[in-house]
Amino acid sequence: MADIGTDAHANGKRANTKAANRRAILTAARRVFALIGYEATTVRDIIRETNLASGTFYNYFKSKEEVFQAIAEDSTHRFRAHLSEVRARTTSLEDYIEHAFRAYFSFIARENEEAIKAGAPHLALMGVRVDTPEMLAVAEEIRADLETTLSGEAAAGMDLEYLTAAAIGIAREMGDYMLQRRPVDVEGATRFAASLVLAGGRAMMQR
Repeated sequence: MADIGTDAHANGKRANTKAANRRAILTAARRVFALIGYEATTVRDIIRETNLASGTFYNYFKSKEEVFQAIAEDSTHRFRAHLSEVRARTTSLEDYIEHAFRAYFSFIARENEEAIKAGAPHLALMGVRVDTPEMLAVAEEIRADLETTLSGEAAAGMDLEYLTAAAIGIAREMGDYMLQRRPVDVEGATRFAASLVLAGGRAMMQR
């Protein structure tokens, strides 16, 4: 029994170490990408920002591209939790649109807070990518949410795929600009984006 307990403890410790190493690499990569830009960054630059040996890096990732993908996937995964909270507390289209935009703009502002304070010239990971499986799942969730919050007649006359793509596109583009402006104005971005989407949606429903 003692051996089983010892093995379990050792396995738990190894798992914690692996998780900590992976987090350290992602944190370092995010910092380096922000400071010198994704294109200029090398794996060596990322390793230098950690206390890890180069061999340890390659136990987790084969390239900076894989690191970038992992950061994008991780960010999107964590944003999905915020989107779930929005879904749970809104019932109307207006509320959903406003709260979803606010959740996204707040999320990317927090994600990039350290880089912004440091005056980093490159915010390579401003938002979340649209071409990952995780983000495709988010897009489908948003489409379903929009269908749920629209009345039956309104939903029937609305192209939900276009509406979803428009909302995501506005969030990404405006989010990038929001992070470049000083001060970073989450509420201002939220009001503008929500008004734009809702006004366009109402116009389409009246046609």
